Parts: sequence; C-alpha cells; structure tokens
Amino acid sequence: MSHLIEVAFRGNRKEFFSWDGDTPPALRAGIIVEADRGEDFGRVHATGELAEVRCSGCAHGCGTTPPPRKALRLASKHDERTDRELTGENEEARRKAMERVKANGLAMKLTDAEWQWDRRKLTIYFTSEKRVDFRGLVRDLAAQFKTRIELKQIGVRDEAKRLGGIGRCGREYCSASWLPDLRPVNLGVAKDQKLSLNPQQISGACGRLMCCLRYEHEFYVQSRRKFPKEGKILTTARGEEKVVACDIFHERVTLRTADGDTRVMALAELKAELGGGEPGGGAEERTPAAITAEYVVDTAAAIAELEPQAMSMLDTMEFETFTLAQVVTADVEAAPISPDEAVAAAPPAADRVGDAAAETDAAPRRKRRRGRRGGRRLRAAEERRKAGDEPDADTDDGDTDDGDDAEA
Repeated sequence: MSHLIEVAFRGNRKEFFSWDGDTPPALRAGIIVEADRGEDFGRVHATGELAEVRCSGCAHGCGTTPPPRKALRLASKHDERTDRELTGENEEARRKAMERVKANGLAMKLTDAEWQWDRRKLTIYFTSEKRVDFRGLVRDLAAQFKTRIELKQIGVRDEAKRLGGIGRCGREYCSASWLPDLRPVNLGVAKDQKLSLNPQQISGACGRLMCCLRYEHEFYVQSRRKFPKEGKILTTARGEEKVVACDIFHERVTLRTADGDTRVMALAELKAELGGGEPGGGAEERTPAAITAEYVVDTAAAIAELEPQAMSMLDTMEFETFTLAQVVTADVEAAPISPDEAVAAAPPAADRVGDAAAETDAAPRRKRRRGRRGGRRLRAAEERRKAGDEPDADTDDGDTDDGDDAEA
C-alpha cells in the first residue's frame, strides 16, 4: 500500500514522497529518499491526512496527482552520522564558493550551500538584485569540488525562511516554522488593520513587510463586520452619536455626541440599546486588487506620514505650476485686437487657399507665434510679406517681432 508523506530537509526545504508499506514511518524519523541523480537524507514531517491536506494547499505540493518520487528506506545510524558530518562541510563549501565569487567579481550574495547526502551534487543558494552571469563561476566550482554544481537564485523572503531566526515578536519566523506558502504582502493589509504605514515599523528581518500581515488580514476583515463603520452616526438613547473607534479584541465601541461627550461601551450593550439591531456595516472583505488600488490612491497620505518634507515640496511644485499657467495666460491675452484691425487684417477669400499651404509649411514657427500675436494678425503679416512689405514691422501699433525671428 502506498502512503503520502512529507519530508523535511536542510534549510526548511520540504517535498512530498510516496512510501510503499503497510504503515507510514513515524514523525521525525530519518529516511532516505530518491533525489536528483542519487539519494538524499531527510526527516518525516507529516503523514496521513495531514500530509494530504498540506499537499493540496502548499506551494511545493503536488495536488491530487501522486508524487513523482519515492521514499526508499528508513535511515540507519551510519546514514545519520554521515548527515551530521555534511552539516559542517556545508559551511566550508559556502566559504570556498565566496572566494571564487570575489575572484570573478560577481555582484551576488551566497546565502547557503547544501551537499546532497550521497555527495553527488552541491547546491548553492544566492541572492542578487539583478541578473548574474555565473557560467564561469560554475566551471570553477565544478573543478574545485569535483561534483555537480547547481546555483539557485532566491528572494529575500526565501533567504529568511532558509536561514531561520527570531522575529520582533520573540518567536521563530513564521516562514521558517509553519507558514506553508509565502504570499505577497502590500500596505493595503496594514491599513485595514489600523497599523502604521511606515514600512520600517511593519517590516521583518528580511526587509519586506511581515508575513503575519497577510494571514491575519482575514481575521480583521471578519471581525470588523460585527462593528459599525467608524464615522457613522447612530441614534442611541442619548440621541445622535458618532462612532469614533472600534476595539475588535475587547469588543468595545467608542461613541461621541455632538457636544463632545465621549463614552465607551460594549458591543453587546450597543446592540441592546439599538433595539437588538445589527450595528454592522463594517469593513467588507476586499480582493487583493482592490486593496492595491486603494493603496495607490492613498499614497499621498503615506508620504505625509513618512516624510513631512515631501508634502511641502509637492505644495511648492503645485504653486509654481499655477504661477506659470497665469503667466502664459496673461501673455496670450496681452495684445487684444480691435474690430477695425480684425477687418483690415483679414485676407481676401481667393488667397486663403494659398495661405493655408504656407501655414502648413511654417507650422512650427507659426504655432509658437500664434500664441503671442494672434491668428488674424499673423495672416496679415504674411500677406504684407508677400506684397514686399517689411517682414518684421507692424505699422498698426509700432510693435516689432525681432525676438521671434531670432528664434526662428
């Protein structure tokens, strides 16, 4: 009979295997499994129904299909002794690989090195901000260790999961202890939980937002549905009162009257005072896309909390833009045209076709001058230029246009 088991390896790496036998092996028992071109040593992490649930929900699970590899046998004392020896050799291999990285001048950080149990493969994990050409490094390492070399680039979250550690809560990292899947986290979930939008205060040791913000988000959404929305006006025994704050952990609501009197009461008492009706209408569950969209809209609020100077710079830029718009508008409207000038400057109807062709040829310069002089006066100047008059003189008002010709 075949059983599904989950096996844990070094660096919190886990995979699923099939076990042929009447009963599955015990938890934490050493076991030898099939590996890439060889065998590897691991310990049983989950069996039975728990293994099936994790297989269908974990990122490294195989779903409903049977696992492609099998567990061969239980590990002996000699196998476990060999595994303990490899633990010290892994750090030595990482240090030697770091020397070769510096010799090749590569911008990469080696996180960990892991020997396969039968020493047929050496896997090196690294992080890098950009793509790295490590083909020369692989050749150097293969010549030095005399085995198959595999380089894997991982992210900073995977690095924290592999190395492990203690978080600011005083417990082991969720990613390294129990969290089966590393999902992306954004500031929208922190906003729903009424946390500070400062990334430095809600980031983990990896420099990214803490994973607990994601898997705790559903609890906050479900709990806030029992409470009225903050800012809502309720009609209670004291009249109209505004909901100031909601404490979902102690199930208390803070209300404030129009006179400024504030009181704190339990959610059950508020429901009874409202006649047993639901004061709900709290936060609705939102999709990740909606959370991201709302965060984009409220980016200015986050910037105001993080960098107060940024808002002052934005205000200055808006003022300068508004001032420039005023100057341009005043420049366009500085030369009004009288009705007599408009009639005198209008060209004959027969020449308008030729004027249109000339206007197309001189489009760049005329577009610039039209904002300063006006379309009708421009056509009049063009007409006088064709008739042999002085091109830069305006006999109507005595103004000259030397600056425009110099630019042209």
